[in-house]
Amino acid sequence: GMILSVEPGLYREGRWGIRIENLVLVKRAFTNETGVFLKFEPLTLCPYERRLIDKKMLTSEEIAQINHYHKRVYNELKSGLTKNDALFLEKMTREI
Repeated sequence: GMILSVEPGLYREGRWGIRIENLVLVKRAFTNETGVFLKFEPLTLCPYERRLIDKKMLTSEEIAQINHYHKRVYNELKSGLTKNDALFLEKMTREI
């Protein structure tokens, strides 16, 4: 039930920096003979900037995670948008 901030980033001193920040909810995933396992559910719903994603550097699992997240972003936000904004969001959240 806790809410955490996940803030991975990379900074090159005197050159540039990039960080992705998401709020996540800690939820119970499952329990087995070794104990209780938890998972993070994203609360911040904003598409990742596609121009900053180098698909060649990602595993198939990471690509699936991004595609799943983008699908959720689109599905949860589209109904509150104008037609043009919904089209823009659809473009920004298409599969990588």
